[in-house]
Amino acid sequence: MSTPDAHSPIDYTPAQQEFRAEVRDWLAATAPDEIRGVRVPRGPDPELEPRLARWAGTLTEAGYMCVAWPVEYGGRGLSGVEVAIMNEEFGRADVPRLTRGMGESLVGPAVIAHATEEQKRRVLPPIISGEHDYCQGFSEPEAGSDLASLRTTGVVDGDELVINGQKVWTSGFWKANMIFLLCRTNPDVPKHKGISYVLASVEDNGVEFRPITRMTGKALFSETFFTGTRAPLDNVIGGLDNGWRVAMTTLGSERGGSATTQHVAFLRQFWQLVDEVRKRGLIDDVRVREQLAWAYSQVETIRFTGLGLVADLAAGGTGRGAGNGSTSKIRWSEYQRRMTEIAMDLLGPDALLVGEDYELGHWQEEFLVTRSHTIWGGTAEVQRNIVAERVLGLPKDPAPGGTR
Repeated sequence: MSTPDAHSPIDYTPAQQEFRAEVRDWLAATAPDEIRGVRVPRGPDPELEPRLARWAGTLTEAGYMCVAWPVEYGGRGLSGVEVAIMNEEFGRADVPRLTRGMGESLVGPAVIAHATEEQKRRVLPPIISGEHDYCQGFSEPEAGSDLASLRTTGVVDGDELVINGQKVWTSGFWKANMIFLLCRTNPDVPKHKGISYVLASVEDNGVEFRPITRMTGKALFSETFFTGTRAPLDNVIGGLDNGWRVAMTTLGSERGGSATTQHVAFLRQFWQLVDEVRKRGLIDDVRVREQLAWAYSQVETIRFTGLGLVADLAAGGTGRGAGNGSTSKIRWSEYQRRMTEIAMDLLGPDALLVGEDYELGHWQEEFLVTRSHTIWGGTAEVQRNIVAERVLGLPKDPAPGGTR
């Protein structure tokens, strides 16, 4: 395979080329052998966690955490192009590009865009250091993708907000000590108003996580129950009853994802499947080759879409055109579902066999995990509605009863 920057249609500036060399040289000199080739696990992994923690400390010391945040808030102020370059170099070196998870990618952008200066100075440093690890409290059992129909309440009590209600699909709950959530603080206004965006501690604070076991046999997310959970009013981001616009910043970050570099992992997975096909003596099967050709073409589409975003950023754009996050989410989530279906088909009868204690093989686990990818982060159906209405300018679907 060619290196990530080979044959690139992007004209990188001398400064960006210097930055690439800086990252490449630093990784060559610093990355320890114990983390080369390591993939970040989806759930708890006692064997890997100490190694990853040491690597996270090294990255933090060197200024490679929260790199897109402004310098004044502890980041490096990297542009979208520079972040893409950095991610490519970590992929090239085959070392994990660790981040501070939802705190870095979801909470940070919302706080930087909407919080007061005092809140930024207080909330952001513990994310960079790893002291605060966030999980998300958005979705609710009765709301589905209609996030604004949430029922969790927040009532002002002195200088605190008292929160009661239920959330679901809370990823990363097992390691989080903080949660960012939406609650209704004013029931007497239209549903998109009267919502507040709150940061709350989960330790000894009326927060109960009930793990949900997935088809894989693992419990990687949970139901979350709030019973008299308290958060200082100083932890309400964007002001009381003004949380919807803050949430939209978070969702934009979640749905856009790492669109500029996610092809790297997809390409690695593709070649893993090719290796499996070769082992099974199927590489000359015409039908198999057609399926592999389809998968490779999809990865290339994702790659060139990412390059288009980088080109837009390099030209001074935002990389966030109308519907961009939605189209990216649709493309990669539907590709991954189909890719793992192809893999299971190629495994044949072996796809039905599991080890002791329901121990799954790599492709079996990938197949089951990707069933949910077109649901979380906004369903594929909702994303198509966003594209139809906001990009194509089509009218909204009629509401029940014939009204709009």
